[in-house]
Amino acid sequence: MMNKVWPCLAKAVVMAVLMASSSAQSSLLDEIQVYTDDINLPGEVGMEIHVNTTPNGIRRQSFPGEVVNHRGLRVTPEISYGLSNTVDVGLYIPMVRAEDGQWFAAGAKLRFKWLPVQPQTHQGWFSGVNFELSQLQTRFSESARALELRSILGWKDAHWLVAVNPIFAWDLSPGFNQGIPELTLSAKVSRKWTGPIAWGVEYYNGRGRLTKPLESALQEKAVYAVMDYEGKPFNFNFGVGKGLTSATDNWTLKGIIDYPF
Repeated sequence: MMNKVWPCLAKAVVMAVLMASSSAQSSLLDEIQVYTDDINLPGEVGMEIHVNTTPNGIRRQSFPGEVVNHRGLRVTPEISYGLSNTVDVGLYIPMVRAEDGQWFAAGAKLRFKWLPVQPQTHQGWFSGVNFELSQLQTRFSESARALELRSILGWKDAHWLVAVNPIFAWDLSPGFNQGIPELTLSAKVSRKWTGPIAWGVEYYNGRGRLTKPLESALQEKAVYAVMDYEGKPFNFNFGVGKGLTSATDNWTLKGIIDYPF
């Protein structure tokens, strides 16, 4: 019975996110990921390398001096550490290669993840929150300092994974702090097919200010076909993304390598 129910629920979750679409200006694509039940064990050190490139993206600047995504390459190492069974922390160091070949150290991000509800015996619900404080160069964000709260909700079993991340982001720099966050919705549905390999879909949609969403045509919306590998010596995620509006990069390729020490 559950094998029939959860595929239907997965479709319903994705449709709900799509229908909720209504987004924010482009931002640094250092991490293209839907958070699930992944968390470091107590004392475990992890290393993730986030890599993505935009062979065909938006070329116009959304503010003066911005480094646009078109034909750019982003490489972001993330070091994480497990504090307990439900808490881990991480540090991101994003680096960017612009279309002209120039490299930039974009800034740094600190994160704190709390996942109090976790699947038992690899099946069941999971939920939690992730806080992220970022300090970026103004060529990548008009507001150099920002705070993000990412809520995590999902369900998984031996075959299916469904996850949703409503994300709230506040600009903290003087002159940009409006008190009202921007809202981004992301979702993922995947199914294991062969051994450690799963295939799925990820969807990302920025809505703009929580109380004043942008018109649909002005949103950033993208859908990714993704493959996940969970095994030794590392885990791997690869995706091909297609922008669905003129406000979104047309094509993006992404990869995440996750190696726990």
